[in-house]
Amino acid sequence: MIDFSWKVFSKTGNIETYLLMKELETTYEQTVQNKRQDEENMRLDSNV
Repeated sequence: MIDFSWKVFSKTGNIETYLLMKELETTYEQTVQNKRQDEENMRLDSNV
């Protein structure tokens, strides 16, 4: 989805498309970070 947003922005110059792409990037990064934290918490919980 990020690639699609970038392609649309690069062809149209539509700032709303660029902002959508940045929002998607941020959401993706937060999801990855949360997943890593959850995995770390599970690992620590299993060692107790």
